[in-house]
Amino acid sequence: MSLVGSARFAFLSLGLTTALYSPDLLSAARADSAPMPPVTTDAHGVPNSFADLADRLLPAVVNVSSTQTVKGDSDDDEEDGDSGPQIPQFPPGSPFEKFFHDFMNRQNAPNAPPRKMQALGSGFIIDPTGYVVTNNHVIRHADRITVTLQDNTVLPAKVIGHDDRTDLALLKVTSPHPLPFVSFGDSDTARVGNWVLAIGNPFGLSGTVTAGIVSSRGRNIDQGPYDDFIQTDAPINKGNSGGPLFDMHGAVIGVNTAIYSPSGGSVGIGFSIPANEARGILEQLRKTGHVSRGWIGVRIQDVTQEIADGLGLKPAKGALIAGSDPKGPAAKAHLETGDVIQALNGKPIEGRALPRLIADLPVGSQATLTIWRHGKTQDMPITIGALPESKEEATARQAPKKDTKSSDKDADLGMLGFKGRAVTDDLRRKFRLSDDQKGVVVTDVTDGSPAAERGLKAGDVITQIQQSAVNTPADLHKGVEDARKAHRRSVLLLVHDMDGLRWVPFPLDTGH
Repeated sequence: MSLVGSARFAFLSLGLTTALYSPDLLSAARADSAPMPPVTTDAHGVPNSFADLADRLLPAVVNVSSTQTVKGDSDDDEEDGDSGPQIPQFPPGSPFEKFFHDFMNRQNAPNAPPRKMQALGSGFIIDPTGYVVTNNHVIRHADRITVTLQDNTVLPAKVIGHDDRTDLALLKVTSPHPLPFVSFGDSDTARVGNWVLAIGNPFGLSGTVTAGIVSSRGRNIDQGPYDDFIQTDAPINKGNSGGPLFDMHGAVIGVNTAIYSPSGGSVGIGFSIPANEARGILEQLRKTGHVSRGWIGVRIQDVTQEIADGLGLKPAKGALIAGSDPKGPAAKAHLETGDVIQALNGKPIEGRALPRLIADLPVGSQATLTIWRHGKTQDMPITIGALPESKEEATARQAPKKDTKSSDKDADLGMLGFKGRAVTDDLRRKFRLSDDQKGVVVTDVTDGSPAAERGLKAGDVITQIQQSAVNTPADLHKGVEDARKAHRRSVLLLVHDMDGLRWVPFPLDTGH
């Protein structure tokens, strides 16, 4: 399984061949065969062109660019799932082999300097106020995120929330005017064979449009317990991750996420998260910043024909309980290992669909499971619990948040990449400042940060922000906040360093 990659896609043209038969043969065939049911077609039929639809939808599709600072000993994978650049194959003992080996070792050494990595993907605007949908793997671990609109306007973005389990993320950008947007449709109405458009904005080169059909529904690609992908043959290429899949009415029926490809390029097997699943996830992210899912605390497996034969169960359907959490809802409802869950709230279920269906139920709600036990069927009530957080989620939630409030003594301008303190006698002596020097002294600069990139060093003194005097850290924080409220893209600091005074612009990255 590969995430979206770049490749060419060739459309195949299928023709119909007409054969000649004698009237006698045709009559015999009609006599021996049952009449075929009439074929109904979509009112749209085969479109002459997708141009009008594409013109209407393209303005709402954006490019999403994220930057991440990676240290030499980082184990994070590349966004496309690769493990990073590999050493080219050279003859053993070749000087080139030694050169590349030494180079890669320097790059990955624990004390190697931080380096910038960039991920590019697509997204789409779902609200005129600037809410943007994309894939989580596009913005994962990002230090800085920007969104480029169809007219090449670049806006900083902040993460409202993300969901690792479905690979969805919700961003927010601020624009002085309402933005073009698209709406979700009903993905359950997408039939196999329906035309679809996949639109992306890779590399910020404006939108790209590809067309295809719905190839299959309900695909499980072993990406997680909630797999229910729409499969399409519309080419989904590198940079199109997070872009929308549209029906012929212009409604979003899926979020393009992955392709199956031996080479990393499109071979006509792409996968999209259905709109009906994405809609609920994104609404939770918008309201709370995280996702709560229903959970009953069981480990299940599909009932195969061999398992059904062993149990004496006919037909071979349902979810076989292979184990349960001793403190979970299933244990409290007295479900047992070996029970076969056949229906949820009266609706028959397949084994692999159970986690997804349970996850959609509100935490604390009551549900009824129809189970098969020792040859008998019975209904059992159960209270839906909350899916426990993963270790990564729990660590992120419990991590202390940085206090953005200023004190009289210290300033932590994390978004700009430096820390500072009000001028004191000790700092005057340490950095050899003049007796009349006023402002905030830079005490620490983060490697790879905007401050480091702009040449700030410990001992530099911030004397003004936006042409207003800076005497305390509170003045510095207030200047940054005022610039944010005024929707400025950057803020100007007057810095006194060893060479004198200079104005330094800093980007206001609202993604922090």
